[in-house]
Amino acid sequence: MKALVYHAPEGLRLVEIETPRMGAGDVLLEVAAASICATDLRIVGGGHLKIPDGVRRVPGHEIAGRVAATGPQVTGISVGMPVAVIPNIGCGACDQCIRGQTHLCPTYEAFGIDLDGGFAEFMLVPERALRQALLVPIPEGMSFVEAALVEPLSCCYNGIQAGRIAPGDTVFIVGGGPIGLMHVLLARLAGARRVIVSEILDERLAQAGLFGADVLVNPGTEDAREAVLRATDGGGADVVIVAAPSSQAMEQAPDLAAAEGRVIYFAGLPRGQDTITFSPNRIHYRQITVTGTTGASRWQFRRALELAAARRVDLSRLVGAVLPLEDGLAAFDRALSHRELKVVIAPGGSERRVTG
Repeated sequence: MKALVYHAPEGLRLVEIETPRMGAGDVLLEVAAASICATDLRIVGGGHLKIPDGVRRVPGHEIAGRVAATGPQVTGISVGMPVAVIPNIGCGACDQCIRGQTHLCPTYEAFGIDLDGGFAEFMLVPERALRQALLVPIPEGMSFVEAALVEPLSCCYNGIQAGRIAPGDTVFIVGGGPIGLMHVLLARLAGARRVIVSEILDERLAQAGLFGADVLVNPGTEDAREAVLRATDGGGADVVIVAAPSSQAMEQAPDLAAAEGRVIYFAGLPRGQDTITFSPNRIHYRQITVTGTTGASRWQFRRALELAAARRVDLSRLVGAVLPLEDGLAAFDRALSHRELKVVIAPGGSERRVTG
């Protein structure tokens, strides 16, 4: 089968590899759509701690497709079933897994990192993933491309939940890429009265306005703090979500929050640049809550899928380009340019909608 394979540390190649062999409790998935994530770009550009030199890995963890084959011991999953993939496999026994937070398991595995992912014609879903119900049926009427975007939407859902957005809140979002725009859509759905977006690329900033942001701030030409205070009559934002890997934005975030505001560090910082400095007094005296989010629980994934299937969040608006697997290297170049929204690789049939 054809696959985009990351050869650590040389880079990404389109090659022919052997189709995965199933065990008795495994499933073989025919990949219909796999979306390129910032994590994939970082892996291809600089490697990953879990992918040592000399290892070959098929990236891709935002995945949807059809069940191509099942092992003889598999139950409840049938050939031809359209499914989306929850990418993180927990150990199943630690406190986090028992709470349903398998993405926080200290020894979790992830498709596209520990296991081969979705940038291939077929992908093996092992028995241990099936035991955790990581294949989720795609509702009728949803396209495979939209289903592939449920994974990043679920991560944003996690961030929105952590922010405890209530009707009437003002939400300040740092980052106008696909993740920032998903936060805009979800913040509106949660009842935000005003959404402010900060983005240094003018094209993306304009896009945020089309997605529902009320106030647009380019921190390259305008002071973000002044813009937020001006928009909130000096009170600050009820929720600040940093959805871009900016240490400056992370340091500034508590200063932009209102009394009893919530600051969410959704993005991380690159290795070697992952330390920030700020005074705790603003947090202390104004009772600001500061937290972070990563990934999503299985419950959050399913809830995000329901929102997308019901068109409460229109994921089709976030699709910038859909390219075949043969153009996978070009797809990565387009994703890296940041000129488009989500770039999706479609090994086959991605534009079809699921029918009953």
